[in-house]
Amino acid sequence: MAEGRAGLGLVVRPDAPPLPGLDLVRLLDDPYRVVFHPDHPPAGREAVDLADLTKEPWIGSEPPGPCLHAVLQGGAAAGFTPEVAVECQDYTPAQGFVAAGLGIALLPRLGLAVPRPGVAVRPVRGPEPARTVRAALRSGAPALTGLLTAPREAAGPLGDPP
Repeated sequence: MAEGRAGLGLVVRPDAPPLPGLDLVRLLDDPYRVVFHPDHPPAGREAVDLADLTKEPWIGSEPPGPCLHAVLQGGAAAGFTPEVAVECQDYTPAQGFVAAGLGIALLPRLGLAVPRPGVAVRPVRGPEPARTVRAALRSGAPALTGLLTAPREAAGPLGDPP
């Protein structure tokens, strides 16, 4: 976008600085969910306190960057650093490692649109980590700005109908 080859982009950074000639439009906050093997005791709960997961082996599903930052920041707020047992860099294989019983994962809701069979997905609280998704567009592009803001004005927090 900075080179003028694209008119629209997605930015997933809580601290995304404004760039000259570009506007950032907040699209949504994407909350993280904890993913368990279905036999894991907390999988039977409605929601799980993040602090209850301190001793668990974790499946790392994020390369260094803003999405991993949300996971680490959530753990820090709950008083721990996740102990990563298996590293991967995608949500689908992370769910496979969880289904195999190798650990738990904290994945964004959008990354769980189609949960893999053999896992249980639960909301997490205390805190509920989230990543912020923004659109980056050229300043003064009213058609794109309207396209991005109109659905949000008519919808709920994650694009759900009111």
